[in-house]
Amino acid sequence: MRFRASFALAFALCGSGGAGAQPDALSHLRFLVGDWRAVDTPAGETGAFTFTLAVQDHIIVRTNEASYAATADRPASRHDDLLVIFSENGSLKADYFDNEGHVIRYTVQTPAPKVATFVSDASAREPRYRLTYRGDAQGALAGSFEIAAPDSPDAFKPYLSWKAQRR
Repeated sequence: MRFRASFALAFALCGSGGAGAQPDALSHLRFLVGDWRAVDTPAGETGAFTFTLAVQDHIIVRTNEASYAATADRPASRHDDLLVIFSENGSLKADYFDNEGHVIRYTVQTPAPKVATFVSDASAREPRYRLTYRGDAQGALAGSFEIAAPDSPDAFKPYLSWKAQRR
């Protein structure tokens, strides 16, 4: 009888908190999840990206590709990158890798519903980067990528912007 009572108490304690359900650290980023295609792009440019939950919904992985047709000034090219978003010690972080060898480590903020801002740390030797996604009421996603010089780490200047629709 004592065994049953101890087992019931242990079972109740396990199911009521402690090691039970944890809050979803990625909940404010779920608006990003899906397959997206760039719209309203300049002639000869195409792009698409996918945000996918992975590792039993503990991370979000973005794969991205952009293709650029040849022009009189440059050959055709393609850009591929990978972004892994995760929670670490209660903070949202992301690591970015691309086919040109760039690696960017971001801190992720969600300042408003359907807004996600990825900001790299300031460094005296490297530019600082800010990547922002904004979802709208029609289900579109606007993105921007900004760069700040090492000597002015908070003076971000636009580098790229885009709009995407779900596929």
